Amino acid sequence: MIFNYIRVSTASQNTDRQLVNVPCDREFIENASAKDAKRPQLLSMLSMLRPGDIVNVHELSRLARNTKDLLDIVEQIMGIGASIKFHKENLSFKSGEDQDAFQQLMLTMLGAIAQFERNLLLERQREGIAIAKAKGKYKGKQSRFSKKDIQTIKEQFTSPATNKSALARKFGITRQHLYRLAAS
Repeated sequence: MIFNYIRVSTASQNTDRQLVNVPCDREFIENASAKDAKRPQLLSMLSMLRPGDIVNVHELSRLARNTKDLLDIVEQIMGIGASIKFHKENLSFKSGEDQDAFQQLMLTMLGAIAQFERNLLLERQREGIAIAKAKGKYKGKQSRFSKKDIQTIKEQFTSPATNKSALARKFGITRQHLYRLAAS
């Protein structure tokens, strides 16, 4: 079987540019960060792989943004007896064949670059948040509760008859969040 693995990081991104006109038997479309390999669609695809299967990935950073995870996933695919092709980089890794030393080097180097890019992105994000906080423009994640909702939560929270766990479930929050709201 031929599997296409397609991944974007956020819901606002689309997958239209990935693996265009690459035929497959099954697509696995992921909407998650590649910060680690614990992604439902990736794990599902890996569990279905059999010897002789082929995995297509648009580009290396779509599979992993961490060099170790990338190398581990490629090794896992080949260990099953399947092969993987990264279309943008034109790199292929086939089980049972001696691996081209140049392709191995490129996989490792490009994986390191993808990891470096992610680290730079996170660093710039932290810097931007720090600047916005210093200017008083960054308030963090906004509460989904209105002031009226929070007042209602506080009133119910202070009642001695209130079961705190039940109250948290009623509002769809954790007990820890409930206590933070009640203290605010």
